[in-house]
Amino acid sequence: MITVCRTRTLRTLRTDLTAAESEAGQRRQEAETVTDSAVRAETALEELRAELARVTAGAARLEGELETLRAQSLLDTEDRQALRMLLRTVRKHSAVADRVYVLFHRGALHSVHATLDAAEAAAEAVGAAREGWTAHTPGAALPPAAEVLWRVQPLPLGGVR
Repeated sequence: MITVCRTRTLRTLRTDLTAAESEAGQRRQEAETVTDSAVRAETALEELRAELARVTAGAARLEGELETLRAQSLLDTEDRQALRMLLRTVRKHSAVADRVYVLFHRGALHSVHATLDAAEAAAEAVGAAREGWTAHTPGAALPPAAEVLWRVQPLPLGGVR
């Protein structure tokens, strides 16, 4: 089967083919440009997601540090309050220190302390029993010193009335 075609028709077909090929080339180039843009956008998106993860981790770490600092601040406030209370107590006690507590072991002087508790603690530290401490009734006769293993006796400070 032989097809006869006029030269003009053939020329028109060839022109249309060239135009179609040219347009296809332009479309391919546009597709490559769009593909490159999509790849760049995807890369930028991945970088942004990684940065978001880093920032989120940093924010979580900073929130933890903030909680720690808040707790520390509360502790510092409590510490300052406790220190003020202790300072008031010390000032109160130092203002009225009119006696000392003398610790005797079998009648011999062992040590001198500012408080009764400190004297008892010193005796306990060297072997005295924790229980069995009794208070001496003022005006009552004391048993002989040699018969008492440990004794704490308050003594007034000189010059204080």
